[in-house]
Parts: sequence; C-alpha cells; structure tokens
Amino acid sequence: MGDSAILRQLIIDRLQNTVPITDLAHARIGGVTLETAHLSEFRHIESPRRAAVLVPIVERPEGLHVLLTERAADMRNHAGQISFPGGRLDGEHETPLDAALRETEEEIGLERGYVTIVGYLDSHIVFTGFHVVPVVGFVRPGFSLQLNPKEVASVFEVPLTHILDPVNHGTTARTVEGGEIHVYNIAYGDRVVWGATAGMLMSLYRSLR
Repeated sequence: MGDSAILRQLIIDRLQNTVPITDLAHARIGGVTLETAHLSEFRHIESPRRAAVLVPIVERPEGLHVLLTERAADMRNHAGQISFPGGRLDGEHETPLDAALRETEEEIGLERGYVTIVGYLDSHIVFTGFHVVPVVGFVRPGFSLQLNPKEVASVFEVPLTHILDPVNHGTTARTVEGGEIHVYNIAYGDRVVWGATAGMLMSLYRSLR
C-alpha cells in the first residue's frame, strides 16, 4: 500500500464516525490557536448564522490534494481570502452536508457525484458571525469546474502532505481586548491560507496525528 493509500485510510478511520458539531459550546474560534482562544473577542458572538463548507480532498495519481478557492475581491465577507467552498444553510431543515454540497456546486461547479463524504471536523465560529461545520470528502478526478465569478476568483490545490507538515504551520499575532491572540496560517508558494480556513486544516491535522 502506497503512502497516499495509507493516508487515505487514516482519514477514513479517524473521521468515519464523526457527526456535525452544532452545539456552540463545543465550537472552536475560527483560526485562533487553542492556547489563545480564551482571549478572543469572537467567542462572544451571539446567535451566529449556520453555515457549512466542503473540505475537498482530490485523489490525484501523485497524491492527495486539498482544493481551495480564492474569494472574489468584491465579496461582502472574506473578500480575496483563501477559503473552502461553502456558505450558509438554507432554512431550518437543510443539513450541513446538503449545504456544503449545494454551495460547492453553485460556487465552483463541482458536481456532488464526484464527492464521497468521509466525515466532519470541529465546527468554527468566525468573526463575520457564522458557525461553520466543515464537511470532509474525497473527490474523484475527472471533474470539471465552472466558477461563479461573483463569488470565486480562482481555485488551486495544495498537496495534503504539505498541509500536514508542521514545518509549514505558522501563526500571526493579533492584539485584542484582554491580550494577544495568535491566528494560524499555512503558506504555499505565494499564497497564504490563514484564519478560519487554516484553523479547519489544523483541525484535520490534529485529528490525524
């Protein structure tokens, strides 16, 4: 069994029995390190809106890659930032899984038939007022993408081994009321994944250690 197959099986073993975390009391603060999360002003956000994202792990012949999007520059929230495809839940009865797949199709045109869901990561509260559930899925190659230019400027892939290597894990200090917090970032070439998206990737990293 090759390294990619071993890593794929590890992801399945660790995530296959997970469920969406919808209780705010168990949510993480988006992108903030565990050591400084207690200082974050974001923990006081009341009644955040429900949202979900897809963490797409593409099964390339050369290894597993995580697909990420660059948000359009004129978006109201997270303009120009690196993120996962996703968005708010539609109504009271839509599940995080349904929302993640629907929003992914709407934003980048990735058809759900190419996605095999594995499980869920820790939910995150983000400063724009959302409680986000990350849904992890393997993506079969052969798909084509159609980006919604109103929401997505570009997409790119990062090798999962790069994301899981602690050498590539960084933090940026930010002063808030009560002290200094540290926000995760992961650099790849000339791009930097930071904030809530980096925090979700760190949740994946911790779940696989």
